[in-house]
Amino acid sequence: MAHIPGTGHPTPKRSLAKTVSWRTIGTLDTIIITRLVTGSWSAGAAVGVTELFTKMFLYYLHERGWSWSDWGLEDVEPIDPSSIPVAPPA
Repeated sequence: MAHIPGTGHPTPKRSLAKTVSWRTIGTLDTIIITRLVTGSWSAGAAVGVTELFTKMFLYYLHERGWSWSDWGLEDVEPIDPSSIPVAPPA
C-alpha cells in the first residue's frame, strides 16, 4: 500500500524520541525488578544499563520498520485548504 498524503508518517526524529522515552520507563522497571529479585541495587543498575542500550537499538529498528508500512492505517480524504473558513480579524 502506498503512503497516503496527509496521514503524517512518523519521522526518524519522532521514532528516536519515542525510543528514548519508552526506554527510560523500561529501564527503571528493569532496575526495580532486578533489585526485587536479587536484593542488589548494583545488580539492578548493571542489568538496567546493559539493556538500556540493547533494547533502545532494537526498539528503534522495530519502530522504523513499522513506519515503512501503511498496514492498519485508515484512508483519509485530503482536506482542501480553501474549504476551511477563516475567522475575521478581531
